[in-house]
Amino acid sequence: MAKRAGDLDTVLNVDVVTIFPEYLTPLELSLVGKAVDAGILGLSVHDLRDYADDRHRTVDDSPYGGGPGMVMRPDVWGRALDAVLAEAMTGVDQGGDGGDQRGEGTLLVVPSPSGNPFTQAMAAEFARADRLVFACGRYEGIDSRVAEHYRGRLEVREVSVGDVVIAGGEAVVLVVVEAVARLLPGVLGNSESATDDSFAPEREGWALEGPIFTRPPVWRGLAVPPVLLSGDHQAIRAWRAEQSRLRTATVRPELLSDGSGLIPDASRPQADELASLDESAAPPPD
Repeated sequence: MAKRAGDLDTVLNVDVVTIFPEYLTPLELSLVGKAVDAGILGLSVHDLRDYADDRHRTVDDSPYGGGPGMVMRPDVWGRALDAVLAEAMTGVDQGGDGGDQRGEGTLLVVPSPSGNPFTQAMAAEFARADRLVFACGRYEGIDSRVAEHYRGRLEVREVSVGDVVIAGGEAVVLVVVEAVARLLPGVLGNSESATDDSFAPEREGWALEGPIFTRPPVWRGLAVPPVLLSGDHQAIRAWRAEQSRLRTATVRPELLSDGSGLIPDASRPQADELASLDESAAPPPD
């Protein structure tokens, strides 16, 4: 995958360090690829093995204390991250060991099943950074001293995309970068798309987006809810808010403000009004 770094006008720069650079080729597609081409997002992918110091390009070794699998070596990661972070550090001596230089506006993101859950709020936080540097672990993971060391130089965030273990951090990078990129100014064609998403803070406290529909109005005997065809924007907003609450209460009740999964009657849209619209508004012919 070609390395494409951002220029001075780039909103966010992303560096990914990995032993499988080809894994990141999907970042050249769709919205993320367009953001890179437009200069909104700077993207550089670095091969960790380029920083190994033996002819076999070794990046791992057996774990101290015994146990299965292999652990990624801190010395190799240190050389790689020092080189990548040099571009984002203030007052870096390119020939030094990077011992006490600090990154300004840079986050080091380490995908890990033991990290903090990645959320929409975290995506918004990452979108406000100047640079994200991802350290993609493999095998049993990266020697813990790497994160410990770099916490003395910049902010380090260990993140997880779920209670599941996968083979490496690259798949996490694909998820995180896409979630972050779509929040950058100019990436989405309609900026309101991001504010109406599930988990968006603008959703008036309801976490999940409700059901969505498009043409044809009737498909295989299933009709679009008539309220969406009514042209009554107030009723449509009320219906969508109700559906958002219902879906959240059913699928993710812990996300509701009181944690009960119950929807207070006082906060419901007028059920009779919605029912009347659904009964009276017939869908147009297919």
